[in-house]
Amino acid sequence: MVNYKDLGLVNTREMFAKAVHGGYAIPAFNFNNMEQLQAIIKAAADTKSPVILQVSKGARNYANPILLRYMAQGAVDYAKSLGWEHPQIVLHLDHGDSFELCKDCIDHGFSSVMIDGSHLPYEENVALTKKVVDYAHQYDVTVEGELGVLAGVEDEVSSDHHTYTDPEEVIDFVTRTGCDSLAISIGTSHGAYKFTPEQCTRDPKTGRLVPPPLAFDVLEGVEAKLPDFPIVLHGSSSVPQEYVDIINANGGKLPDAIGIPEEELRKAAKMDVCKINIDSDSRLAMTAAVRRVFNEKPAEFDPRKYLGPAREEMEKLYKHKIVAVLGSEGKAE
Repeated sequence: MVNYKDLGLVNTREMFAKAVHGGYAIPAFNFNNMEQLQAIIKAAADTKSPVILQVSKGARNYANPILLRYMAQGAVDYAKSLGWEHPQIVLHLDHGDSFELCKDCIDHGFSSVMIDGSHLPYEENVALTKKVVDYAHQYDVTVEGELGVLAGVEDEVSSDHHTYTDPEEVIDFVTRTGCDSLAISIGTSHGAYKFTPEQCTRDPKTGRLVPPPLAFDVLEGVEAKLPDFPIVLHGSSSVPQEYVDIINANGGKLPDAIGIPEEELRKAAKMDVCKINIDSDSRLAMTAAVRRVFNEKPAEFDPRKYLGPAREEMEKLYKHKIVAVLGSEGKAE
């Protein structure tokens, strides 16, 4: 067994407590490869922001669990080399779908895991989440549970509809499971197409879709039942139109891609939302940079010449999210 503390990682308990009372959220950035990881760590180190490295089941299989462990350890050492003396870096399983997967991640050095039983009947969700919590807490690993269902598609996670979290269930769920944080559904969605055109209005000047507002009444209802408890928002990419435009201008096809307005995420971060998940924005930044290089330099075949610009674009994106959206800059001096 590999303990995350031996890799230099931390769990989420202390950073979430500070975030809840400090009116900001911790960035949870998904990554699949070295360039994404480099960009995340550079952005976090430069801004002195705590950061959660998120890995889905599919990304873990893609990277390989053994290599992933050393990548996480290397990320800590890389952060220190950048002058971040005491890095606050979490390695987190995103949307774990079984006890066995969560256990394997814990045994391979993850410092935090999410068990997603939101698709199950309530009592089964409670039982599965508690089973993971009981195992994880033996090793001081923190656990995120989920109530409510998000629409959209991300790796193996998909649903064609929202089911908002019921505030009346949250006290019972948290008490019986012992989870350390709770992901809720208030209208965010997975992927780059978070809303259908029918769910949106269209700006008459720009022709762009305008998404419906998040259900802050649900968030307020959860906060009333669980004051100061760490709340998590999944599916919170804003789908920057600049990247969508670059992709489309360089051979891509992303019509009507739309995300969550950043001002709504900032509002949530000032409440009890202390972890905000961002994945699609990074993918868009990377794809935009790569497509632009391929279009402008069709003879280029050196991966460093297109993945390097992609890494730079992602780093810029991550810094923007940390500083302007989540408010976590300087919270890990």
